[in-house]
Order: sequence, then structure tokens, then C-alpha cells
Amino acid sequence: MDFSSSAVWVALGYIMFTNILLSGDNAVVIAMASRNLPREQQKKAIFWGSAAAIAMRVVLTLVAIQLLALPYLKIIGAILLIYIGVQLMADSDGDENMDAAPSMFSAIKTILIADLVMSLDNVVAVAAAADRAPEEMRMPLILIGLGLSIPLIIFGSTILLKVMDKYPVIITLGAALLGFLAGEMFATDPAIHHTLVETLGAENADAPFQILGIGLVVVIGLWLKKKSKHQEKA
Repeated sequence: MDFSSSAVWVALGYIMFTNILLSGDNAVVIAMASRNLPREQQKKAIFWGSAAAIAMRVVLTLVAIQLLALPYLKIIGAILLIYIGVQLMADSDGDENMDAAPSMFSAIKTILIADLVMSLDNVVAVAAAADRAPEEMRMPLILIGLGLSIPLIIFGSTILLKVMDKYPVIITLGAALLGFLAGEMFATDPAIHHTLVETLGAENADAPFQILGIGLVVVIGLWLKKKSKHQEKA
């Protein structure tokens, strides 16, 4: 494995950042599901629930990367990433009212099921980030990136949520990153990439769509956020 390439380190950074950024709701689920357990069981439920969820996420991400090699699926993934970024900007609430589980097994099951339902955004975003790396490095980078994210998610999620509340610009930057990845994913779809390269040139094929992706996510996200605040006041 060659870690000397800057593309590898950039992809690893994207994988970790997007996974941590999009795990805020998952962290809330973990905390809520285990909050009524004894302290010792809380730690076990958080550890095993998170470990099982991460393992499931690795498998789903590897499957997603293989699917993204098919024509038109990157376009679908790009649209989904735009939606995810807009939702992140709009600051929609997660499952904060989830009931606490009565036992450690129930807590782990709740964490795993909730993570499966909520992790589509993580899977698509991480797959898009890994797609920037050389093909032979994608699987190791996913394993390393998600693995390094585990302790940060488990122990740092509360701090991260507080930082996001204090510095909302982090959310905007994260959403913009998803828009950037969405634009790149769209432009590199096998169905249209060759045409874009012939029309715009290899160096310029991605940039317009990356900029467009950032613009769509930020503008639509801010508009929805403003609209939501007006509705709350009304």
C-alpha cells in the first residue's frame, strides 16, 4: 500500500471528516438508547453497539463503492448527497425523543437498527470520499478511516455537537464538502464522464459541477433553514 500519494491522504481526511460530521444523530441515538442502563452496562452497550454499527457500515460502504462503478448510479448518488448536504444545512432534528432501552442487549439492538436506518448518508458520503483515492487503496482507506473515526465518534460526539452549536460555520463547511463531493461524483459517472472530458477537457470536467454542488447545498440549505425559522415564529 502506497501512502506517499497526496490523493490517498486527502481521501482519508475526507472519509474521517464526513463520517464524524454525519454521525452526530447516530451519537444521539447511542446516548439515548443506553441512558437508563447501569454505568458499567452503558459503556459495554456503547462500545459493542458502536462496533457492530461500524462493521455494518464498512460492509455497506464497500458494496456502495462497487455499485458506483455502474453507469448512472453515481448520478443518483450525487443527487442523494445534495439532499443529505441540504438536510445538514437545514439542521433537521434526529431521533432525539427515542425511548431508552431497558437492557444492554436491547440497547445494542436499538443502536444497530437505528444506525442501519440513519447511516445511508454516511455510506454514500464515505463511498464518494473513497472514490477520490486510487482503486487499490479504497478498501484499506475505508477500514482505516472508519476505524479511526470510532473513538472520535464514541468519546468525542458530545464535544463535537457542542462545537457545532457554538460555531455553526463548521456545519456549513461540512455541507459544502458534501456538495463538492456530489458535484465530483456526478461528473465522474461512467455514463457522462467521457463526454464531459471531450467537451470541457480533463482538467476542467469536474470543477463546474463541484462549484454547482457547493452552491446548491449552501443556497437551498440556508433557504430551508430561514423558511423553518419563519414557520416557527408564525
